[in-house]
Amino acid sequence: AIAGGKQPNAKVARYLKSTESKLVEGAKSSLLLRGIRCSDAMATVLKDMRAMKAPYAKLLTKNNVIVPFDDEGQQSLEFLTTKNDCSLFALASHNKKRPNNLVLGRTFDRQILDMAELGVSYYKSLKDYGGAPKKRIGSKPMMLFVGDRWHLDHEYRKLQNLLLDFHRGDPVEKIVMSGLDHIMVFTITDGVAVPGLDGDPVPVVHQRTYYTKLKKDPSGGKTPVPHLTNSGPDMDFRIRRTQYASPDVWKASMKQPTALKKKVKKNQTTNMFGETIGRLHLDRQDIDKRQGRKSKALRIAGKIEAEEEKAALEGELERERGEMGDEFKQAYGFAEEEMER
Repeated sequence: AIAGGKQPNAKVARYLKSTESKLVEGAKSSLLLRGIRCSDAMATVLKDMRAMKAPYAKLLTKNNVIVPFDDEGQQSLEFLTTKNDCSLFALASHNKKRPNNLVLGRTFDRQILDMAELGVSYYKSLKDYGGAPKKRIGSKPMMLFVGDRWHLDHEYRKLQNLLLDFHRGDPVEKIVMSGLDHIMVFTITDGVAVPGLDGDPVPVVHQRTYYTKLKKDPSGGKTPVPHLTNSGPDMDFRIRRTQYASPDVWKASMKQPTALKKKVKKNQTTNMFGETIGRLHLDRQDIDKRQGRKSKALRIAGKIEAEEEKAALEGELERERGEMGDEFKQAYGFAEEEMER
């Protein structure tokens, strides 16, 4: 029921049900919007992003009075992302202080989680690759991050996670090899100085996109060999400002439902080859007292062995009687049998 105790109609009920939490979330939609001022070049960036992320992208063509790193600007972004049912957003703007500015961000629980402000220094759009093959709609990209900063620097590690979340598309458990049709490569280079700024040179991230076509291996192997073709869009950018989530908020956003957690199987492990190894715990068994089923040959062998043992025992007893008789005769001068007579 909505405010006032009034029951919603069918359309509103369907919308409310679609916004409820789910155990397995689908693809994250992106909201692409313009800032206070947006140049034609940055508008082209947004259009290409919509083409790359289709059908999970929504482009707003009007300018918005939004300053993303201010409180009012963040409230506006939270309102627009909630209204358009998008958890990712990209805001493009252009001014004298920050030319060719692109802000990437994501939300959690309808609030801003992470934001990264990027300064675009080079861009080559999809139109510049007119005759090049393009990715299929809805296909997932392969993503490659080149450079040590992606795993050594905390800020770039967060940016890597944001880029993966922004471009990952629909989550799937398995993928057909023929569906891998494009790859995005992000390479970090050091030692590029920023004009007008003092201090250490700011690293530059080079984004390149290639179309992937699988061809037969010329050496005769069964696995096809990928051939890469430049398809765009290509971009060079630097990090200007960042606002990442606090550790507590980040921990809350990474929490998974209990129903999705895998139950730990006791006494069962997996080795390095992927084989499942189990351990069984049994009570101590006394094998000597167990009566097994004997065959005819074993029964005959047991009977012969018993007869041999009996004959050996009787022989030993007979030898002892003979020795005792000899001792008796030697002591008394006559045999024990003669005394009985």
